[in-house]
Amino acid sequence: MPGTLVDRLLARLIDGVILAVVVWGVVSSVLSAVIIGGALGYRSSAYFVLGITLAVLGLVINLGYYAVLETRTGQTVGKMVMKLRVQGPDGALPTVEQSLRRNAFLAAGVVGTVASNILGIVPVIGGFLGGLVSLIAGLGALALVLYIAYTINEDETGRQGWHDRFAGGTQVLKEAVSPAQS
Repeated sequence: MPGTLVDRLLARLIDGVILAVVVWGVVSSVLSAVIIGGALGYRSSAYFVLGITLAVLGLVINLGYYAVLETRTGQTVGKMVMKLRVQGPDGALPTVEQSLRRNAFLAAGVVGTVASNILGIVPVIGGFLGGLVSLIAGLGALALVLYIAYTINEDETGRQGWHDRFAGGTQVLKEAVSPAQS
């Protein structure tokens, strides 16, 4: 049976909390200590390097989390909690390519962050332009997530979102609960 939109959303939220703790709690602290507290000190260039490094590394960690867990077990921690499993179009575990494709939408926010940091170095108007690009990219990322939710909800039989179809037809299934467990 396909996983419902609510189950999939809750699984993503659980994974999001885990990733936020890792990326923003641990990785950003270490990078801040190394980049700002270390070689570059408290200069604007240090914050520029930190922002871009953290955005790109955060994306790599996020995509790696989903790719490793989905291709090895079909489940992230959030999917385990919600009793969901990702499968490839052939019914087997998804491939690395399929997992990366179905999670590629996560890159939308990173594009805005990197562009915002780069534009921020332009004198006088850079901060405004960087903020504007960041806002547009953030709204674009939100639009992608809403579109994924819409397409999952509209597919009443397979509950596949556009990202599942983009990945070649991956599907998220709800594990059957035996009568003894209910």
